Amino acid sequence: MRTTNGAANNRAKKRLFKRAKGFWGGRRKLLRTVKETLLRAGAFAFRDRRDRKRQFRKLWITRLSAACRERDIRYSQFIAGLARANIALDRKSLSEIAVCDPAAFDAVVAEVKSALAI
Repeated sequence: MRTTNGAANNRAKKRLFKRAKGFWGGRRKLLRTVKETLLRAGAFAFRDRRDRKRQFRKLWITRLSAACRERDIRYSQFIAGLARANIALDRKSLSEIAVCDPAAFDAVVAEVKSALAI
């Protein structure tokens, strides 16, 4: 009696179809299309995990820039002043402070301005 890989193949296919759940039309039902779609989905996921980091940094910089302009200092001056004042806060935490605690951000800006002697 010959042996086949029937059970293993079915398990492998089932795994692929499970990952393709929620896809539209043949992208969920046809094996070849599912394989292609999952490959592409993986590539997009890989690319967009990196893109999300860029988008968040862009958001933090936009928020900081707006908060700095309200306090009569340019973003570039603010960042340079942070380095001079030895304030080791990153853009993410600075943006959070600017949004949630304006008084604390005012204090940071005052430190930066004194370091720059504006």
